[in-house]
Amino acid sequence: MSDHGKLIAAAREVSRRAYAPYSKFHVGAVVQTPGGETYAGCNVENASYGLTCCAERNAIGQMVAAGATAFDIVAVYTPTEKPTAPCGACRQVLYEFNPEAIVVSACDGPEVIETTVKDLLPGAFGPKNLT
Repeated sequence: MSDHGKLIAAAREVSRRAYAPYSKFHVGAVVQTPGGETYAGCNVENASYGLTCCAERNAIGQMVAAGATAFDIVAVYTPTEKPTAPCGACRQVLYEFNPEAIVVSACDGPEVIETTVKDLLPGAFGPKNLT
């Protein structure tokens, strides 16, 4: 496993609890704060598809609910042969809490993609645009 092996393993584990009766696409995400705390989330689908909430946004919600407001890394696991990057909505939410954060995308295959939030969402609108 890479340097982020424990986070990837935790993301894979939480993906098993995803509520995905429609897509069958079980995703897990774990964010780690600068202090080393971790918060996990999985996707929760809804019959009204627009109300579905992705794993990454659920992990951020857990982090905020615990009182943290920043993360340094997010590991995302998808049950695919190739890694899958976070969707656009998740990229925007991740950007809110740290555009410089590392994003690690892992899957069932051997490939792992590592990038940053700002590289996934160039030219993003964020808190600095409001000042």
